[in-house]
Amino acid sequence: MNKWLLSALCVALLAGCKTSPTGRNQIALFSSNQMAEMGQASFQEMKASMPIEHEPYVNRYVNCVTNNIIKQLPANFANQAWEVVIFKDESANAFALPGGKIGVHTGLLTVAKDQSQLAAVLGHEVAHVIAEHANERMSQNALLQTGMQVGGAALQMGNVQYRGEIMQALGLGAQFGVILPFSRSHESEADLVGLEYMAKAGFDPKGAIALWQNMQAQSGERQPEFMSTHPAPENRIAKLTAYLPKVTPSFEAAKQQGKAPQCK
Repeated sequence: MNKWLLSALCVALLAGCKTSPTGRNQIALFSSNQMAEMGQASFQEMKASMPIEHEPYVNRYVNCVTNNIIKQLPANFANQAWEVVIFKDESANAFALPGGKIGVHTGLLTVAKDQSQLAAVLGHEVAHVIAEHANERMSQNALLQTGMQVGGAALQMGNVQYRGEIMQALGLGAQFGVILPFSRSHESEADLVGLEYMAKAGFDPKGAIALWQNMQAQSGERQPEFMSTHPAPENRIAKLTAYLPKVTPSFEAAKQQGKAPQCK
């Protein structure tokens, strides 16, 4: 049994190797169609279960920022149909799903105080889709489950003492050593890729710094970063600040090209 699982694991790793927009190696085992179907199904469930904001001026504003960001995406994403829905929810949140779906919570509009700050969030969320982070997380979990099965089978065959304790330790090791760091790397990658998109669209990339300063001011006590799926706000601010010189030329070029969004 363990030989079959090891063989399957090797084949999956070889077949799913890809490179993210920042050049990071990643595993993505699911097809684009599979991911799109799951994203669209999830979005339909959300629309059926959550109240939707229909106020025209709010929708115009959010769609204005979103459309300017979408124009900067790779052609296959820029040319697809995107659906943007604003949900009545007080949490400062937004998300993008495979299949061209974007959700924005009304609570975000009180934290993202201007178009550039909102563009930082939407650029970040769309970057998750472009970089196939959902695919990578699902693939990672599938491979980890297979690896745990292999480890369990090996321990059972070897009649190892304290098998239960060892398997629990392996589970915690996977959680803090792989799953959470991967999630933080996804967030950091989406921050930087999203910063590129917003700068190319003509939104001031400094808005991303202001956004996370706002987020930091609203956040209460947080658990240690090594136990969190997201980087601490101060670390995000530091990385974004360090990355600003790399995207400033894109922002200046956008202005010279007449890209000056007026989303209000």
